[in-house]
Amino acid sequence: MPAFPRFTALAQSLPPTVPFVGPETQERARGAEFSARLGANENGFGPAPSVIEAINREASLSWRYADPENHDLRAGLGEHLGLAPEQVVVGEGIDGLLGLIVRLIVEPGTPVVTSLGAYPTFNFHVAGFGGRLVTVPYRDDHEDLDALLDAVHRENAPLVYLSNPDNPMGTWHSAEAVTAFARALPETTMLALDEAYGETAPASALPAISALAGMPNVLRFRTFSKAYGLAGQRVGYVFGVEESVAMFHRVRNHFGVNRLGQAAALAALQDQPWLDHILALTSASRDRIGSIARSHGFGPIPSATNFVTIDCGRDAAYAKAILDDLVSRGVFIRMPGVAPLNRCIRISTGPDAEIGLFEAALAEVVAELG
Repeated sequence: MPAFPRFTALAQSLPPTVPFVGPETQERARGAEFSARLGANENGFGPAPSVIEAINREASLSWRYADPENHDLRAGLGEHLGLAPEQVVVGEGIDGLLGLIVRLIVEPGTPVVTSLGAYPTFNFHVAGFGGRLVTVPYRDDHEDLDALLDAVHRENAPLVYLSNPDNPMGTWHSAEAVTAFARALPETTMLALDEAYGETAPASALPAISALAGMPNVLRFRTFSKAYGLAGQRVGYVFGVEESVAMFHRVRNHFGVNRLGQAAALAALQDQPWLDHILALTSASRDRIGSIARSHGFGPIPSATNFVTIDCGRDAAYAKAILDDLVSRGVFIRMPGVAPLNRCIRISTGPDAEIGLFEAALAEVVAELG
């Protein structure tokens, strides 16, 4: 009998987890494509025409490797943020960058603090490096800053994760509250502050760049996947104090962000009028989704993101029945995974036609479930 390859004991102990089952997987299982793709918090309105032009210009040079330093994009981001390019690192979306910060900090048994029900991909990375997740429940559908801080001190945790605005609930804390939380952390605890939905949030939700400047234990993660409409290109970035940011260069995949992705992200950053256009469409779509929810007696939770989480007013079984029935009708949505958040379903904003399909399907589902 041949010898088995020598995978680590940790790797062999892990389940084959997929943090999110993609819509494509579900389409293959059901043998049909979705008619409304409203579950992955993508920007269904699409990227700017100027971004498509940039991709087309670069397409013929796809035989070339991308710039491993991401020089032009980092320079553009530095100018946009008012930071030196050395304070910015580009990576394969926030997901990839979260994996790197976990790799830089977490060893087997390291306690890592997050909220129960928060972004599962972060948990996936922590498990992959043998960390010990310490979770605290949400409070009133918000991540509980006080409980997170208490857990950090109790566990002497070197890493804590916070998303603001939050996924999966869409709620947010004020910039002042987030700044106070960051300043209350031990200097030896790194805050991974996930601001994936920063562009769709009110200005009062995001700490000014200067508010957290000079703090080596704060890293802010942002992405081109949401408001900029480039989820398929996998481009995210992290910024903070240069000495902390520079640690990413020790472990990052230097060719991880492809040539088209770099060109697309830079073009998107330079087309702020299109971003304003998308934000207006997103706001209107949020309002429409909220109105649809209220028409059925459901409670849309105020959102600072490009999705609306809807409290279905009953238990998780009822919310799951709604989700399953919508999926069976070709409407792809998702829902939070743990109690008490799983009394809800979550609908991404999108084009009017797709929201209309959701509206019609939801009416049928609610009528059938009673």
